[in-house]
Amino acid sequence: MTNAFTLNSSALQLTDEQFFQLCQDNRDVQFERNANGDLVIMPPTGGETGYRNFELYIDLGIWNRQRNLGVAFDSSTGFILPNGANRSPDVAWITSDRWNALTPQQKQRFLPLCPDFVVELRSPSDNLETLQRKMQEYRDNGTRLGWLIDPTSKTVEIYRPNCSVEVVQNPEQLSGEAVLPGFVLRLDRIWK
Repeated sequence: MTNAFTLNSSALQLTDEQFFQLCQDNRDVQFERNANGDLVIMPPTGGETGYRNFELYIDLGIWNRQRNLGVAFDSSTGFILPNGANRSPDVAWITSDRWNALTPQQKQRFLPLCPDFVVELRSPSDNLETLQRKMQEYRDNGTRLGWLIDPTSKTVEIYRPNCSVEVVQNPEQLSGEAVLPGFVLRLDRIWK
């Protein structure tokens, strides 16, 4: 696997509309843009990472259907953060009121908000420092709870507003805390 590839914004100036169209015209490629406008092209995941992502989706999806407190998203969903970055976390969730406040047109495009909850699952090709900066960016833009999960080291970094990052080694489970009340992610499938 290869690492993400970044094109400096000076090499390619895209408006929000052009970036959206680029993503629509190239659905087999996953793009992000950082706050500087640099285009980030990310490779597809391998089988193990895809399996782990799917396990996260299932667990969050079941909880979300039972609680009906918000809307969950997979890694192909784009979010426009308040700082102007376009990001696609591996897993994301927003409250129902935030979803319902969006117009029908906004719901069809990249969502103009920062998720309440995000997960980034580190794959073997991911640079840890890059993911940590991305998690900081989510937190700085309004994410209330974020998990950076590293299956190789069996480490989870937990990001909360106005708190230091909590690093947990080999946890059996994670709590959704007040953001996702009653949600518990068992990590035995993720650590496989």
